[in-house]
Amino acid sequence: METALAQRWRLGGRVQGVGFRPFVYRLAQSLELTGWVRNDSGAVEIHAEGSLQRLREFGSLLLARAPPAAVARLIDVTSVPLEASRGFRIAASAPGMGQQLSAPLERCPCEACLAELVDPAARRYRYPFTNCTQCGPRYTILTRLPYDRCNTTMDGFPMCAACASEFADPADRRFHAQPLACAVCGPSVHWTAGRSDGRTHERGIRAMTAVVQALRRGDIVAVRGVGGYHLLCDAANQTAVLRLRARKNRPAKPFALLVPAEGPDGLDQACRLAHVSALTGDALRDPSRPIVLVTVRGGAPLAASVAPNLTEIGLMLPYSPLHHLLAQEFGAALVATSGNIGGEPVLTDLDEAERLLGSIADSYLHHNRPIARAADDPVLRIVAGVMRPLRLGRGNAPRELTVSLPFRVPTLAVGAHSKGTIALGWDDRVIVSPHLGDYSTPRGWAHLERTVADLQDLYGIRAECVVHDAHPSFASTRWAKQCGLPAIAVWHHHAHASAVAGEYAVESPMLCFTWDGVGLGSDQSLWGGEALWGTPGNWQRVASFRGFRQPGGDRAAREPWRSALALCWEAGLTWEGGERRGGALLRRAAGLELNAPTTTAVGRLFDAAAALIGVCSMTSYEGEAAMRLEALCETPQAPIELPLEQDAAGLWRTDWTPLVAMLVDDQQSVSVRAGRFHASLAQALVDQAVAIRAETGVQHIGLSGGVFQNHRLTDCAMRLLAERGFDVHLPCRLPLNDASISFGQLIEAEALHAQRC
Repeated sequence: METALAQRWRLGGRVQGVGFRPFVYRLAQSLELTGWVRNDSGAVEIHAEGSLQRLREFGSLLLARAPPAAVARLIDVTSVPLEASRGFRIAASAPGMGQQLSAPLERCPCEACLAELVDPAARRYRYPFTNCTQCGPRYTILTRLPYDRCNTTMDGFPMCAACASEFADPADRRFHAQPLACAVCGPSVHWTAGRSDGRTHERGIRAMTAVVQALRRGDIVAVRGVGGYHLLCDAANQTAVLRLRARKNRPAKPFALLVPAEGPDGLDQACRLAHVSALTGDALRDPSRPIVLVTVRGGAPLAASVAPNLTEIGLMLPYSPLHHLLAQEFGAALVATSGNIGGEPVLTDLDEAERLLGSIADSYLHHNRPIARAADDPVLRIVAGVMRPLRLGRGNAPRELTVSLPFRVPTLAVGAHSKGTIALGWDDRVIVSPHLGDYSTPRGWAHLERTVADLQDLYGIRAECVVHDAHPSFASTRWAKQCGLPAIAVWHHHAHASAVAGEYAVESPMLCFTWDGVGLGSDQSLWGGEALWGTPGNWQRVASFRGFRQPGGDRAAREPWRSALALCWEAGLTWEGGERRGGALLRRAAGLELNAPTTTAVGRLFDAAAALIGVCSMTSYEGEAAMRLEALCETPQAPIELPLEQDAAGLWRTDWTPLVAMLVDDQQSVSVRAGRFHASLAQALVDQAVAIRAETGVQHIGLSGGVFQNHRLTDCAMRLLAERGFDVHLPCRLPLNDASISFGQLIEAEALHAQRC
């Protein structure tokens, strides 16, 4: 008989909320090992006893056969004294917090749960909160770690005898499934319509039926999901979609669509609406169920106002049993837009939703499972042949990254002004929050404060300093300066560059193109078309664009005709479209430097181009002009050569002036002009890179900033750069836009500190 030995493993990473303990239990049972497994300070600790051969086999299979949702890493394995264990068990979680933990994330319903959902003989037939160890809510119901039922919002729903039996049965896939519930003991839905003094109420299956009937008659329904409310309406009903736009004061911003999962791969409905490639299909089926931007098919049965003037729509497969039931019974695409006001956080509370959405929704589908934290939908898009996030949210955030330079002290970064995220860094880890939105409203400010406290509480970390944008007027800056921690300011575009360098851990100097709307530069002007050379903590501005005025200041971001008018002034051309709007008065004000700051922002060049072509002079949402301009590009066009010269300070500057005459030339089609504009900017970027390589020898190129979400521009620029022999780095774990600023702030601040030491 072989001698029994004992070993103990500790595994970190995403090992809680993914069925890891039940997996370990079954694996140990199959190898006839004794001992125990438990959650311990954010990790999983395993004590196993048996022969050396079986312990070795057990250790190798822990990672090789880990559950699909797990992202496990071995912390250590040690030999320990025998405990003479009898059998193998799942032990109570160890008390206390630990810094190795990873927050569990939401996963869409697995195939087994979906099969039960539509099986009339199943105990959970049409139950909208069905889940198991491999699927269901996680981060949005978690109140603290470790991930046990008592630490979730399911704590208020004691399990019935049938559920308790499943929970305790090692052979059941719901063995230790923490959100486990059924219609007898779990959360429930209820539907309400009408005013408070004469409401109609339905519960359970009747509530689900009432919602579908309301949607079919053209109503707008607010539905409480996993991380907050959606506003739903029939995506083929033009009257309903226009009513939603009017009530939500959202004239043109595209709506995301929820489509039923049909067919062998679940994509039949999606393919009827859009051109779904292998890459976009895989993204749609990802367990996080993100919104994926895809090219709409001509003649798709959708209201024209779903995504006006654009060629792409955002599709999403159902991400919860509740959404599966609604989408399946409705049988067609539904508008599914965030239940919020403006750019504020998505609403989660029942009473608050009815109060703030009362002028928008005709009825409500509520449920009584508390939401611990709001989570908006994640958004993905193919850029340069890779699926990249445009927004982090439910199912793919908090996003975890490892950095090469450990933090000296735990550090918090609060990001920029819009598309807000926060980031928490300690040791060699960074946690980036889900999308928070705009901090400037009272609800946005409160959401920022809650998330700062929540992220630190969840991971057991207390920040000792805070990093913020150098712009003094940003709400995030004001918060950082009054939070009581030592505050460090980082220039906006330095953070963009450091975000790329930090994600790819490039140690040699990089040339980072940081193109966006506007951000305050180190010379106190408004940057947005910069090339920065160096490394984090040591960025040098080496290239930019010819500057131009922004008549009316911040209004220019919402009124592209102002940027268009300024370009015409600089180019010596008269543009009637701008002169009719008061161009003479604005020019006099600009001459006196009254509310007309100078900028180099490529984002404003896109605005100007859209206005000069005649497709967008006023915007109702951020990026509208650039998105409409991109949608016009049908075939590749030849670029216009833009002059590139060094100024007196040695800064390479591209002169956009030759573009203006082309943009106002109505002898060329709008499609040709839009295509030539994109091609010209891509070529200008490459020309700058070649000129700077001749001076510095730089080989690594980084691209960061919201402008590079434009796949027409970015695909072209990356192809041309590769042809010139550059190594090009484009973020793929974090968004290209300002959502990556918080991560870049951490990288930049730590590098600055390292230089001072």
